[in-house]
Amino acid sequence: MRSDKVMSYDVLKSAERIDNILKIDNSKFEESKSIPDRSKLTYENGYYVNVGAIFIDVRQSSTLTDEHKRPKLAKLYRSYISEVVAILNSYEDCKEINIVGDCVSGIFEAQYKAQIHSMVNASAQINSLIKVLNYKLRKKGIIEVSIGIGLDFGRALMIQAGYSGSGINDVVWMGDVVNSASNLCNRANKDKTNTILMSRNIYFNLTEADRSLVEYNKSEDVYECNWVNSAMDKWYNENCK
Repeated sequence: MRSDKVMSYDVLKSAERIDNILKIDNSKFEESKSIPDRSKLTYENGYYVNVGAIFIDVRQSSTLTDEHKRPKLAKLYRSYISEVVAILNSYEDCKEINIVGDCVSGIFEAQYKAQIHSMVNASAQINSLIKVLNYKLRKKGIIEVSIGIGLDFGRALMIQAGYSGSGINDVVWMGDVVNSASNLCNRANKDKTNTILMSRNIYFNLTEADRSLVEYNKSEDVYECNWVNSAMDKWYNENCK
């Protein structure tokens, strides 16, 4: 988002800002047992923390654009994004939600297995949500959607990035865990994969019951499943006919 305050660019001040950023003491990047509040972030610090990352993305974006004009597309994407965000927002352990195009991502607390399980539950709910959404899209003559979901957990660095004084800033999560979840999402629900892909880190922290629903895809070297939320699936079967 662009700030309303327009500031002329000065290359000398830019060089000075770069120098000031690069000389920040490494000790300002601290370990944290849980995701700290955004208010603790400055342009000079950062926090290392274990997090879970979930990415959800629409598969056939170009097909949707070819098939429908903008009003229908707007309704489709608003419905999809609104309800995916609603599911993620219903979990106390989900601390950050981001929307970039038709990709929605969430960052979860992941200090304990129960918190990883919360993110896993969210993925099942989102998968069930798409069944409900597609039923309603069909009734309105709108093309159905399919999605891919990627899950991982690990250590990330949480920083505030932007332009100091401009009002333009955001929290940035740096680390393999975020890149991995995004990559798994991009590979999910393609020709040789199921809707939900997860890393080994996720798989080996699942309950025994959940692991029984997951398969190892040797050719793709991923763990995959197509699980759904049983309560939502029951509602779908009873109400979406």
